Amino acid sequence: MDKKLLGIFAFIVLIILLAGCQEEPEEEATPDEAKAEETSQAEARAQQYIELWNNQGFSKMYGSFLNQGSKDVYGSQSFVAWQEEIYEQLGVSDVNVTYTPPEEAVDYTTDMPADFDIHVEMETMSGPIEFDQTLTLLYETHQEMEDWFVEWNPTYILPRLEMGDEVEVRLTEPKRGELVDRNDKPIAVNSDAMMVGVVPQNFDTPEQKEKLARALEIDVSEIEAAMNKSWVQPHYFVPIKQVPSSDQLTLDRVFAVPGTKQEPSAFREYPYGEALAHLSGYIGPITGEQLEKLEDQGYGPNDMIGRQGLERALEDRLRGKPGMQVIAHKAAAGAEPITLYENEAGEGEVIKLTIDAELQKSIFESMAGEPGASAAVDPETGETLALVSSPSYNPNEFVKGITGSRYQELNDAKNKPLYNRFAASYSPGSAIKPVTAAIGLETGAIDPEEGVNIEGKRWQLNGSWGGFHITRLHDDVENPVDLHKALVYSDNIYFAQKGLDIGREDMIEGFKDFGFTEDIPFVLNLQPSQITNNGSLGSDGQTADTAYGQGQMLVNILHLAAMYEPLLNGGTMYEASIFLEEDEPTVWKENLVSDDHAELLQTAMRSAITDGYAKSANIGEVAIAGKTGTAELKMRTGDAGKEHGYFVGYDSENPDAIIAMMIEGIEDESNGSDYVAGKVAGVLKAHKE
Repeated sequence: MDKKLLGIFAFIVLIILLAGCQEEPEEEATPDEAKAEETSQAEARAQQYIELWNNQGFSKMYGSFLNQGSKDVYGSQSFVAWQEEIYEQLGVSDVNVTYTPPEEAVDYTTDMPADFDIHVEMETMSGPIEFDQTLTLLYETHQEMEDWFVEWNPTYILPRLEMGDEVEVRLTEPKRGELVDRNDKPIAVNSDAMMVGVVPQNFDTPEQKEKLARALEIDVSEIEAAMNKSWVQPHYFVPIKQVPSSDQLTLDRVFAVPGTKQEPSAFREYPYGEALAHLSGYIGPITGEQLEKLEDQGYGPNDMIGRQGLERALEDRLRGKPGMQVIAHKAAAGAEPITLYENEAGEGEVIKLTIDAELQKSIFESMAGEPGASAAVDPETGETLALVSSPSYNPNEFVKGITGSRYQELNDAKNKPLYNRFAASYSPGSAIKPVTAAIGLETGAIDPEEGVNIEGKRWQLNGSWGGFHITRLHDDVENPVDLHKALVYSDNIYFAQKGLDIGREDMIEGFKDFGFTEDIPFVLNLQPSQITNNGSLGSDGQTADTAYGQGQMLVNILHLAAMYEPLLNGGTMYEASIFLEEDEPTVWKENLVSDDHAELLQTAMRSAITDGYAKSANIGEVAIAGKTGTAELKMRTGDAGKEHGYFVGYDSENPDAIIAMMIEGIEDESNGSDYVAGKVAGVLKAHKE
């Protein structure tokens, strides 16, 4: 072959090979595929914008998503700052904007707006605001970037809002809910009152101030402080103190003072006063610290808020939702303002408690101002019938703000009336012995038929205890001493020995089965009961001491009352409920004691009254059963030699209420804890009637 022809042939083959190695050109997208790409791009931009909206990312929404026309008309100040300001005014805590794609595909093309139906919902200080809107996107070129951008206007903030509108939010304070007892007796209620005040131009002599101070039982300095506030003008009404309308005597005294004035006002009233104060708590003026935390929930500087007790614990349920009116004031001269949104205030709940207010009052009065605590529970349901701290204070004094001098007086009072004793825990002494007995019976460490020979008033296991002895009050109990006698005559030595028989581990587990070391399930914070400071029993001496409620054992009074429930109801201890609305009692602990063992303990607790040393509870009208206790305070500085007296009792023929009571400092009482038993007996008698 000719060399020239051979070269041409080789060149042709090379061209063919190179052509075979090249990638095939992409096929052009069909019109339908191009539309699908545009559709997904428009939806993706809408979804990205909605996500930023839900997170209130206004700056990024403006910078990356707003179309040029919207930016030119409204600017960053209106879009970002205005929305943030309005959201703050409304107390917006949550924004939820949703978009549901249409069931059938929509053709979005770059030469037409892309519309998306959205639903806007936001949680505000007075409840949710929601509305429907259309989110419109336009396809534009921004700095050589082509994409979809939002065409925005102020109706995206609130319907009918226009540029230049000044938004005002008016709040209506809700009617506060009330607390009533199981029989609908008022515990914390709204009532009428008169705000007593003065008009300075008519009230300017020392004599007037002194007379008004006496009538209101306040200091003249408090009147002068009110009159010297910066906003006061000579013709203004200056409020001094709120007086319930029912206190006509005080109002008559005030009316007799020239220059005074009275204006109707709402009043939070606590009809049972001191008897229920630590439980009900009270409302008072909101503090600066509280306002800082709660301002976005619609609280203002002049609002009242729950400050103690159930008023504080149930604030959300009692307060209700404030009403809100959102008004747009138009920029144009003479234009009428329009209401953009309005809802009525939602009243707080009326909460019905398990408390029997008359029983509570009876217990409080029986304690006669002596320092102590008491609780009453229904053994079949765990309902809290009473929860008392003594001495106490009048919660009505706190409603409009107690004076500094009066608060200091209460704070410095000898027996600390502001201190809530039912929330604390104390050494229970012999009142815990029925629980120890139940633990011993269930573990088999105590045989109720077996007696123990005990001689004298003092005992120790062996010489290793040094000078530490277990002592008992009565050494005239006939031997042998069995469980029945030990409970009737409250024999510390018997229970110390049986505590050692139970053993450290079983003792700890047994008390834990009764709720020791656990948080007490209750609406208010109560100090848990403890076995020892570190939860373990480090020696035989500590084990023996703990078995009869001494050592480092501490018990809350409500928990103590609850621990007697399984001894009466078949072995169950309920969570302490306080809301009557709860349908079924909630079991806290179960299978704590068998029926046979419970019957033994019930018999012994009745004999403790008829044959033992709780003679003050042995009254003819009620067949009372129960257990006394005397706790010797040895550990705390300044408490050496002091004793707290206990009695836990119930009507053995109709055990619808277990009452546990503790009185501090009974060491000077000749009959010791029997003194407390007499108080409980009087309450149970009145309760039966």
